[in-house]
Amino acid sequence: MTGSGIHTETTVVHLIRHGEVENPDGVLYGRRPGYHLSELGRRMADRVAEHLADRDITHVVASPLERAQETAAPIAKSHGLTLDTDERLIEAANVFEGKTFGVGDGALRKPGNWKHLTNPFRPSWGEPYIDQVARMLDALGTARDAARGHEAAVVSHQLPIWIVRSHVEQRRLWHDPRRRQCTLASLTTFTYQGDKIVSVGYSEPARDLVPAHLLAGAKPVKGKSKAFGA
Repeated sequence: MTGSGIHTETTVVHLIRHGEVENPDGVLYGRRPGYHLSELGRRMADRVAEHLADRDITHVVASPLERAQETAAPIAKSHGLTLDTDERLIEAANVFEGKTFGVGDGALRKPGNWKHLTNPFRPSWGEPYIDQVARMLDALGTARDAARGHEAAVVSHQLPIWIVRSHVEQRRLWHDPRRRQCTLASLTTFTYQGDKIVSVGYSEPARDLVPAHLLAGAKPVKGKSKAFGA
């Protein structure tokens, strides 16, 4: 902290997507309770914990949903920390929650659902993108404050992670979901100088565990952080 009282420490916040979920029926589980990590998902969580074992993690927090809590638990354990919960990290709300999207038998074939598909820019089927940005930035700020001068591990869900990253990198918020760079157990890392985000990085420590069909169409890993001007 400078003499003027302004924080100037470097703080790193790793925003982590949870591991694979046990979901044999292919349901869009969204915010529904009862969806836990699969055996593979637990291996992914352990891999992330191993990846972060030597990092200066002083704060671990997760969405209240089971899959996020279970992904965060090994990280907290390896650093001897208590796992906190932040409701703002929860999955995006979606009117199709609890339904399937299989080819030929999914929710999109039902005319009654078409009214929810009128505006992909908001989007009309769920929580507005701008609302996701607001809550995720708030949650990241709280994690940053809890880990001032150190690092925080924050576990959330694919869409909110991608949306807040898109906002920070000044991209449009509406997008093709198949092109998100946010695979299972990936890390989207925000580096703060004081209260300002100065770079965003991305890594996939469990990429070799991710089923191949989930990687198809995904953006390739860049291997570098995107830095922002001072």
